[in-house]
Amino acid sequence: MPLRKSARTFALVAVILGLTACAGGKKRPDRPVASSPASGQEKGSGGQAHETSRPQSSRYRHERDGEPTLPAPDIASLAEPVPRAEPRSRYGNKTPYTVLGRTYTVLPTAKGYVDRGISSWYGQKFHGYMTSSFEPYDMYQFTAAHKSLPLPSYARVTNLENGKSVVVRVNDRGPFHENRLVDLSYAAAVRIGIWPKGTGLVEVRAIDPEHPEDLPVAERPQPGASGRMYLQIGAYAEPANAERVRREVQQAGIGPVRIETVASGGRSVHRVRVGPVADVAEADALTPRIRSLGLGSPRVTIDDR
Repeated sequence: MPLRKSARTFALVAVILGLTACAGGKKRPDRPVASSPASGQEKGSGGQAHETSRPQSSRYRHERDGEPTLPAPDIASLAEPVPRAEPRSRYGNKTPYTVLGRTYTVLPTAKGYVDRGISSWYGQKFHGYMTSSFEPYDMYQFTAAHKSLPLPSYARVTNLENGKSVVVRVNDRGPFHENRLVDLSYAAAVRIGIWPKGTGLVEVRAIDPEHPEDLPVAERPQPGASGRMYLQIGAYAEPANAERVRREVQQAGIGPVRIETVASGGRSVHRVRVGPVADVAEADALTPRIRSLGLGSPRVTIDDR
């Protein structure tokens, strides 16, 4: 499987303020927080272990992320979490928060949340180290990292290529790699077939904690019908603004690029999109080119075929 590169640089104050986070994807930055008490690192207040005072090069036992090197439990035999209402975590819910120069907002509730995008996963490197909610990360539990869902939350993640799904408990922040929607634990990635490919197109649908018995299930797609992926540069009320952006992108040799007009809130919205994009690698290659035009980072969107 592809291995991730690491480069996270947050200080201890980020932990105190609840800005801690994980990041995902094949180029996964290091987490800004430190590890579990079992790691034998220095202790913070209340006996809590942390290692934010240590340099990135010596913060983790493993230099790179990956699958387990020791015998792992049978993932098929592991039980998925049972959704239940929980109080918001004391850590990881500060809003807004800034990571790697970008600002994110935590949703007030997970109710009604649904989105599609690219999933990555994280594993052995972070096993036993603290998540953003200050819970030890366990790669054999069905958990996930998300940029905006409250911590903790529950969601059903469905692989749009094969229809396999898993219920996960969201207890971490990330992934902060561009164009990634969710970062799954190793167990969750294995359960739905994201591992060992490294990434996959998924739907993330939050579970209402007040009605956890209503587990949402995405419609099972036909084999290979994972949907078309696009990079949406922006949505504009004025057609002239959308056309200006489309022309700028086209002149930069990025394409195909087109404008889609849709109804939203009783008015027309003109969306500028590049694609369809063949795969995640192409999306990753096009994103910095689009950003270099001063148009910001495009958003991955997935339409049904």
